[in-house]
Amino acid sequence: MWLRPKRVRTRLTLWYVGTLAAILAVYLVGVSLLLLWQMDGILKRLAAEDLETVKGLLYFEPDGQVEVRQDYHHHSDWKQVQERLLEILAPDGTILYRNERLGDRTLGGLPFPGEGEHGYSGRTATISDGTRVVLISRTYDLAGKTVLIRAGYQQDLIWKQLKGTLWVLVVASPLVFAGTAYAGYKMVGRTLDPVTKMAHRAEQINSERLNERLPVETPGDELGHLATVFNSMLSRIEQSFEQLRRFTADASHELRTPLAAIRSVGEVRLQDGATAEEYRDAIGSMLEEVNRLTGVVEKLLTLSRADAGQIQMQVSVFPLKALVREAASLLEVLIEEKHLSFQLTGDENIGVEADRLYVRQAVVNILHNAVKFTPVGGKICARIACDGPLRAELAISDTGPGISPEHAARVFDRFYRVDESRTGTDKGGGLGLSIAKWAVEANNGEIGVSSSPGNGSTFWIRLPAVGCPPYEQN
Repeated sequence: MWLRPKRVRTRLTLWYVGTLAAILAVYLVGVSLLLLWQMDGILKRLAAEDLETVKGLLYFEPDGQVEVRQDYHHHSDWKQVQERLLEILAPDGTILYRNERLGDRTLGGLPFPGEGEHGYSGRTATISDGTRVVLISRTYDLAGKTVLIRAGYQQDLIWKQLKGTLWVLVVASPLVFAGTAYAGYKMVGRTLDPVTKMAHRAEQINSERLNERLPVETPGDELGHLATVFNSMLSRIEQSFEQLRRFTADASHELRTPLAAIRSVGEVRLQDGATAEEYRDAIGSMLEEVNRLTGVVEKLLTLSRADAGQIQMQVSVFPLKALVREAASLLEVLIEEKHLSFQLTGDENIGVEADRLYVRQAVVNILHNAVKFTPVGGKICARIACDGPLRAELAISDTGPGISPEHAARVFDRFYRVDESRTGTDKGGGLGLSIAKWAVEANNGEIGVSSSPGNGSTFWIRLPAVGCPPYEQN
């Protein structure tokens, strides 16, 4: 629980403070190294200045020893130099002078080749008693003799300054972390406030309140985008629920009607005495309703399996005109009963790549719809052509009453029926065009209708084509 708190707000705050602590740690290390490097450079520059001061104060005694001019002891620069570790050597390493602060200790040992000959030689060294110093040296000409002057600063000066700086930073860190944690907690809280509001609103949304939406306070950021996506999802769910309610109500109505008819016919014949012929008529009526009920159930089962993705397409290449001719033959009796004329035109060589069984079912449903709503003596035309090199189009036109625009947009919805002017004695279940739409789209095709009241209707199907030349257009 301590490693992973339950609340996102707390976790984000801890991550924020932890990240800041890591950054500050890296920053402190960097600052320490930079401070150490800068102070080392400063000490070396000061030591170089001290060398120039010392060089102007020295002279040789008759015995060859080096001494400091006494009349310069009152000089402030010399007082500062005396605070350093100072050593003067001959080229062979003979010690010519040591100041009182250095005492009997040696500062750097014997000169190394080239030390101080071409400028200042700076380095970090350890003197004879083990003290670490920043050492700088240079050779000078003093009264015609070459001498090597060395000046050193104890590194304790650097480390004391560095420790003091680090101590201030470390002492201030808890206050910085506490202030950062408080500010971060408040900032994260304000950042997550829209999420809290969205969660509160989402808890109130149920199947009866799908029209409500999550609040979108900042549409331009990620949380606003998340709320917009959820609202779009709620819109789709609301639409799906509405379709499900309508589908359930329509399906119940379609199933209840034939069942009620069967029950009514049976009850009437059981209550009244009837002849054998009348019983046969009653049974025949009941069987007609059973057939209608069976058709509705089969169509519902087909749509249910299609929605569940349980139908596998058996794709093949077949001539479209032959399939339309076969579908029309299945409706030949209905066409003759209404004295309709049927005309089929198009190239026999135009083929499509799809599942032949379901494409035929779609064509039969559309042709049956045309036969049903075309008045007696009317005309139905089916035309096959290429819609570009990759698409074949089947257009089925009738001379029926047509469909108004508000109904044309919904004729493929399940259980949807247009106005009474297109409703004949055979009302159907309102599922034929829905199945046709699914069958065409499942085969990577398109289906649609163009119609206007009083001018008939044209349903068209476009499917992947085989055998359409590039130059042939619809």
